[in-house]
Amino acid sequence: MTTHTPTHTPTHTPTPTPLPGATPADSGRDRLRRVTAASVGNAMEWFDWAAFVTFAALLGAQLQPAGDTAADVTTALSVFAVGFLFRPLGGALIGAYCDRRGRSAALRLSLLMMAGGSLLIALVPPYRTVGVLAPVLLVIGRAVQGLSAGGEGAAMTTYVSETAPAGRRCLYSSAIYVSTTLGTLASTLLALLLHATLTPAQLAAWGWRVPFALGALLALYGWYLRGRMPETPVYGAVRERPRNPAWQAVRRHPRAAARVVGFTLGATVVYYTFAAYLPVYAQLRYGMSANAALWAGVAAQAVFMAALPLLGMAADRFGRRPLLLVFGCGFVCLSPVFMGVLSGSAVRLFAVMTAALLLFGCYAVAAPVATLEMFPTALRSSGVGLPYALTVALFGGTAPFLNEYLAAHGHADWYRWYVAALCLLSTVSFLAYRETKDVDLTAVGRTTGTPARTAPPA
Repeated sequence: MTTHTPTHTPTHTPTPTPLPGATPADSGRDRLRRVTAASVGNAMEWFDWAAFVTFAALLGAQLQPAGDTAADVTTALSVFAVGFLFRPLGGALIGAYCDRRGRSAALRLSLLMMAGGSLLIALVPPYRTVGVLAPVLLVIGRAVQGLSAGGEGAAMTTYVSETAPAGRRCLYSSAIYVSTTLGTLASTLLALLLHATLTPAQLAAWGWRVPFALGALLALYGWYLRGRMPETPVYGAVRERPRNPAWQAVRRHPRAAARVVGFTLGATVVYYTFAAYLPVYAQLRYGMSANAALWAGVAAQAVFMAALPLLGMAADRFGRRPLLLVFGCGFVCLSPVFMGVLSGSAVRLFAVMTAALLLFGCYAVAAPVATLEMFPTALRSSGVGLPYALTVALFGGTAPFLNEYLAAHGHADWYRWYVAALCLLSTVSFLAYRETKDVDLTAVGRTTGTPARTAPPA
């Protein structure tokens, strides 16, 4: 009998060819280097954004012939609001650019626009020299800054989330608010330095231009750093580049877009109230000195930054939903308490700001990642960018004004309940949200696709 030994022809699986723009898998050190470069640019972006309100009184004096300080501040803050009006447009345009041309390209564009807006503000001639052209140029500069800020948030969050390993997306994304706070604090500290070293006449003549000129130079350096950032592997692996991605995101994923609005409603008012406006509120309402209020705010934000990585690890371990609910329920219950216990004490201001910012930190590390995880890769930045920027413009940008308006009409206590009500609406959105901790971003490539989920850890 003759036996025949079957022969097995070895099979060869061809190595897949990476798509254009794709980058190979990288080490943890490479990821950290890319996230650091993105974060440095983000800090420089928010340095420029914060400088405007820091020097509001001196800027206002450049816009009109009158020398009324209160009118100067009001005029400057009205120009400051222009930035918020342009943020939704920036969210739509730069978000679409991010989905069409790439994450790193959008981040470079955003920072270049911020540098251009800041440089224009630094160089604007005073009203006494060019007349009405001065406020026109200042409004244009602020509008460009608003376009930039509107697109930066979604592009930055998308880049960091798609760069991070699956189990550490919230930890990596904590760098977003860390760098945002660093940029804001750097602007504040530079203002303190200028006020300490220059005379009032020097500040009025040219000192107010220093932060904008410096910010433009720093933004250009950030643009250079971002020019060396490779594209994310997740984005590079997607073939589809839809036209009108902002419209496609809303049309194909209306529930996710509405959920972005719901997530943002309470948080944007909380941030602009407790992180940005509370030191000013303490000065106006309780007569606290500017230095005491400023340093209380600086100390509270330092604690906030230190806590963010720890909160990011918690969101990766326990999920986004539990931390979002801690934020929402916490502010529903505590917003009236926070506003009610404030007084002229800097220690009490520090305590209230610290507690509020730690609660907000639960949102800051979870929500940006959670909203991105609701959208497919090809529409991710557009899906978040427009609804987020629109909600910030309508509710966050108007929060300080609404507080002052209610106080001026004898209804100061109403504002704390307004904050609590918006946080209640956000909490309803959090309750309806399906946990996305296990979503695999690399498996989502189609505009109509459903995010694939990784197997839960054993």
